[in-house]
Amino acid sequence: MNGLEPGDPEWIGTYRLLGRLGEGGMGRVYLARSDRGRTVAVKTVREELARQPDFRRRFAQEVKAAQRVGGEWTAPVLDADTQAPTPWVATGYVAGPSLAEVVDQQYGPLPPASLRVLAVGLLRALQTIHGAGLVHRDLKPSNILVTIDGPRVIDFGIARALDVSTQSADGFTRTGAVVGSPGFMSPEQVRGEKVSYASDIFCLGAVLAYAATGRMPFGTDEGGMHSLLFRIATEEADLSGVPEPWQGLVASCLVKDPDKRPTPDELLTSIEDMEGADAARGGAWLPGEVLAELGRHAVQLLDSEDPEKRVPVGAPVAGFGPPPTAYGPSTPPGPVPTPFGAQPGPQRSPAYATPVPGPAATPSPYARRPMRPLRGLALTLNALLGVYAFLLLARGAVLGQVLVQLGDLDSDESPRAIERFDDWVLASDLLSGLNGLAIMGAAGMWVCWFRHTWLNADALAPGRIRYGPGLAAGAWFIPVANFYLPKQIANDIWTATTGRAKGAGRWLVHTWWWLWLAHFVTFMNDSFQVWNEDKLVEDARESVINSQGANVVGIVSTVLAMVLVSRLTSLQRARAAQTA
Repeated sequence: MNGLEPGDPEWIGTYRLLGRLGEGGMGRVYLARSDRGRTVAVKTVREELARQPDFRRRFAQEVKAAQRVGGEWTAPVLDADTQAPTPWVATGYVAGPSLAEVVDQQYGPLPPASLRVLAVGLLRALQTIHGAGLVHRDLKPSNILVTIDGPRVIDFGIARALDVSTQSADGFTRTGAVVGSPGFMSPEQVRGEKVSYASDIFCLGAVLAYAATGRMPFGTDEGGMHSLLFRIATEEADLSGVPEPWQGLVASCLVKDPDKRPTPDELLTSIEDMEGADAARGGAWLPGEVLAELGRHAVQLLDSEDPEKRVPVGAPVAGFGPPPTAYGPSTPPGPVPTPFGAQPGPQRSPAYATPVPGPAATPSPYARRPMRPLRGLALTLNALLGVYAFLLLARGAVLGQVLVQLGDLDSDESPRAIERFDDWVLASDLLSGLNGLAIMGAAGMWVCWFRHTWLNADALAPGRIRYGPGLAAGAWFIPVANFYLPKQIANDIWTATTGRAKGAGRWLVHTWWWLWLAHFVTFMNDSFQVWNEDKLVEDARESVINSQGANVVGIVSTVLAMVLVSRLTSLQRARAAQTA
């Protein structure tokens, strides 16, 4: 890491910059800390790219999609401002060197035990990235960071935004334009064709060959880039030096035809079956020299802030955003002079458009919003659901008495022969009508509560909830779509609320959903069967039994819905208290 240069900002958004991590095809990368003390990497976009409207649009789409990616093998996308004069994106900082640094500078080719952990970690990362509907497009050693726990993949999906500046109107890459990194590109990227998940598998094979041998499988570009790209597109890879158990796996990844490359699941199975795989699982996965370098890197990170540049707590920084209070004062607090020519009030950085605190400050569209209160909605909703369940129970008691009396009649008689027939019909119809009113009130309150949980979940994990707040409310009323859209949204809400990638305890969401579907189906079936309109006792008895089944399913699903409402509300209240 290098120090900040005179032209670098001190703040981007709410992140205080500590130094430069590097510079690439998209822009500069800075090391920074959030106002809560988290270390992050902030990547800014080059000025010529920021001027392209198509790039901005694609960049915003890809950042939002990348925010859905979670998992232990990737660096999460935490925040972004794609509308600033200089767009930027902040990701979790991974404290470790790149695979390129490890192989080229620190150690050399990795031993088989390290290669196995590297391969499994990269495959897990690709599963997560592909599961979010993204293709990495630029999987290469410099985009793979090495940590004590395994590899981490960065820059997933963001490379797609660069396609805008290199594509023609028909969607194909312009002649002479290259999207990707020479030496670690797939043949379809070289030819300017549309890429799929299989492209990342080819890049993975090239990375594994490089990690095992210390050299690129198709050679370098010393003879010219076009020569290197030609070899990737037409010639076989040089896998000499790759350990014997790994040659077949790597070769399968480097097949020219995308349709014939294995999937991540198939590759993971092959690694599990590989001879000596079990022996590679124990102990540290990295050689001692690399572990020592990781220790030195951690010490450098702890000492990365220049004490002379600290500012008083609460003091605004001219031209940039508010300083986080996590950095204590190193000089006595006092008024900060206004720069010559600056006007009092909220100011904006000419490059990053981050407002100084003031009444007119405009938050970033990705900034965390305050969470909405849920307790009142949840109590009202559960009260209505409780009334609905009670009415179902009462209707079940009435139909139970009807069933007993029908059992005393011959099957070919009319159900009107039971005692007090009109009274039982009136009671059944009255309870059905009250049930309808209760469920209508509960449905309206449910939609309001569900939309509020969506907004809170999006505040906890911006951009990671599929669909939008409108669909969170409206999908319940869309025919057919209401069988799967609300469930997709509920999964995302639960995952964002729990703060864990797989949504710990999601069994409650799954169980409630399937019971709700069962209740919906039995309710619709019950609505078309009226026992008192049947001509024979036998048919009336069957209708009553079906209605009783619908009542039982309805009561169980309603009680479980009340549990879900209470649980999700309490989880979101707890998370709101933590983030306050």
